[in-house]
Amino acid sequence: MSTLDTITLSVLQAALQQVCDEMDLTFSRAAFSPVIAEANDRSDGIYSAVDGSLIAQGSQGLPVFVGVMQYSTRTVIEMIADGSCLAPEPGDIYIVNDPYLGGTHLMDVRFVMPVYRGGKIFCWLSNTGHWPDIGGSVPGGFSASATAVEQEGLRLPPVKLFKKSVLDPEIYAIICSNIRVADQRIGDIRAQAAALLIGQDRLNEILDRYGDETVVEAIAELRRRAAEQMRASIAVIPDGVYRSQAFVDSDGVVNEPLTINLAVEKTGDTLTFDFAGSSAPCAGPMNSVLATTLSSVYLAMRHIFPEVPISAGAFEPLNVKRPEGTFLDAKYPRPVSGCAAEVSQRIAEAVFAAMVQALPEKVTAAPAGSSGNFALGGNDPTRGRDYVMYQISGGGYGGNAGHDGLSNGCSTIGISKSPPVEIMEQAFPVLYRHYALREGSGGAGKHRGGFGLAYEVEILRGEARASFVMDHGRFGPQGALGGKDGAPNSVTVFRGGEAHVPPHLSKEQDIALKAGDRVRVGTPGGGGYGDPRERDAKQVAEDVRLGYYTAEQAREMFGVVPSAEGSAIDRTAAPEKHG
Repeated sequence: MSTLDTITLSVLQAALQQVCDEMDLTFSRAAFSPVIAEANDRSDGIYSAVDGSLIAQGSQGLPVFVGVMQYSTRTVIEMIADGSCLAPEPGDIYIVNDPYLGGTHLMDVRFVMPVYRGGKIFCWLSNTGHWPDIGGSVPGGFSASATAVEQEGLRLPPVKLFKKSVLDPEIYAIICSNIRVADQRIGDIRAQAAALLIGQDRLNEILDRYGDETVVEAIAELRRRAAEQMRASIAVIPDGVYRSQAFVDSDGVVNEPLTINLAVEKTGDTLTFDFAGSSAPCAGPMNSVLATTLSSVYLAMRHIFPEVPISAGAFEPLNVKRPEGTFLDAKYPRPVSGCAAEVSQRIAEAVFAAMVQALPEKVTAAPAGSSGNFALGGNDPTRGRDYVMYQISGGGYGGNAGHDGLSNGCSTIGISKSPPVEIMEQAFPVLYRHYALREGSGGAGKHRGGFGLAYEVEILRGEARASFVMDHGRFGPQGALGGKDGAPNSVTVFRGGEAHVPPHLSKEQDIALKAGDRVRVGTPGGGGYGDPRERDAKQVAEDVRLGYYTAEQAREMFGVVPSAEGSAIDRTAAPEKHG
């Protein structure tokens, strides 16, 4: 038991959190790429010197990186120990993006740096940034039909990019020779390194003020308490096995859905997650590496129990059986470009669908569950340079026991937001002709799902190639406890006046575009919660008045017929089945 007083422990908990938050802000403010600078597709954290376990992570970082950076940092430590990676010195920063070494997809590039105290490593700082391009067969790295990881881009094992605080020009040259728009990467690299250096400075200030031994004791006690709080949260769940399924549209190569089977067993104060019976490893890029699968479970539980402080202790009561022989345990050379942004959210959806049975007052219906990955690469003849544009988009959240779902919320796995339209139009030769809520997309329920996003982008000049790795195009987000599914994802490409819908609905790569061509996307709405006929008729009428649903949709989905004045006057019609 810790001897620290409560106030000191609370101050140190907040201080460690602040270190990570300041790293997050530094990274975003210094980065060149809009996906980092504006969309905040990044994360920073502090990790154990012994095994890389999570100590603290920035509140403004992507939750999916919660577990991932823990495992990638651990891999670096293990590879140093067995001699397969050069031993660290002060000022060294390792770079790694290999998915099979505790990662996600190749575009998520991690930096790992040791922090020394008295000549010994006190802890590791690590961060991840989504680079807008990492090479590979298509601009942006989102190859929808890759059949091997080499087709997805440059794969880096842990190597020292900075040696004694100096950027290694040879490794930097190798990276730049394998990616598009290489001249812009130096800004993101410097920003990523600067975030770690700021974190080191702030952490040393805390250690100098409170002493190394006191901070070490606080870290151990915070981990113990996080585990205790998670166990207490789990203990209220009735013992039993809760089962669910979730589906990936396709793998991008074989046009058939992939199934995630989940059984969650609650015993005492622990939860065991078993994905046995899920689909086998797939040909296309919708495989998930183990670190991403584990992190997906952790982030889902963070959604359910957000009050539990984040550290490795919060994961201790969560036992995830290794899903060997399934597409949720990808091994080299399986392609994985869709694992972090899409498969991870199907895993989280399966957790929500199981846990809403156990905790109906706390868990929501399924959210949109897609990052809406849209990559556009081409040449801007006016500026005389190539570009790679990466668009992510939000969608509707599921309804819950207390209220309707959030509209146009960020993806389940992150806090990333769509970059502002004005920034995108300034940086790239595109025009957003339409950008609005996707009316009618929220799933019907006592508490309806939130609405997705509808946007349309026109290519203004030059030629480009578009690629999509999205999901929920075949199946909309699941409703819960009688609620209906949200509207599925929709992609339409207009070329030469003709409309083209991808055969895989949410996935396709290398679509040739030229000036005047357009891409139209409708992101999913959230699932509804509870019987739609139990929704307050006045709420339905108000939704119709606001234009969220048409009068016909209100009748079909909720059994409510609003009057011309907007009030509900009839509830005799049975709502038709949606989803």
